[in-house]
Amino acid sequence: MSKESAIEKRREEESAVKEVLSWVITIALAVVAALFIKNYVIINANIPSGSMENTIMTGDRLFGNRLAYVRKSPARGDIMIFKFPDDETENYVKRVIGLPGETVEIRDAQIYINGSQVPLEEDYLKEEWTTATGPYHFEVPQDSYLVLGDNRNNSWDARYWEHPYVTKDEILGKAVFRYYPIKEAGSLY
Repeated sequence: MSKESAIEKRREEESAVKEVLSWVITIALAVVAALFIKNYVIINANIPSGSMENTIMTGDRLFGNRLAYVRKSPARGDIMIFKFPDDETENYVKRVIGLPGETVEIRDAQIYINGSQVPLEEDYLKEEWTTATGPYHFEVPQDSYLVLGDNRNNSWDARYWEHPYVTKDEILGKAVFRYYPIKEAGSLY
């Protein structure tokens, strides 16, 4: 083998190694980026029950924004994804009703915040609220939130939990986008 053909063969081998290495680096970066996005930016949620109907239906799949509450706190009416306070291995999706430090009264299927005589406007409820309509009294701790399902007649929510408040460290993100079923895809707000 001549010196020139040995040099050419060596260049081809180096070129092949560089090509393989570039693919390995590209794939590794894509995996790292996907893991970063999944663990720090987006949360995926599957809806196993009808507790949030008609806003979110059984079988729907959602994306939540993990960064939504980094600079601001959850607001009343937000749909939140969180670790279930009675069993943190489970994730739940419910609507924020009571904010830190508030007193929440539920009487005759109406919600009253901080002694107000005017009930909370809840145009998102599935139907007339007839089950577990009160009286309930909640004093939301400073680091916590009170959450209820939109389908009050069929929702396992704070009215029934042993630990009725969702603490800030149990919040996983704000539900923002339904991606399945495709025909219902879109923003939740």
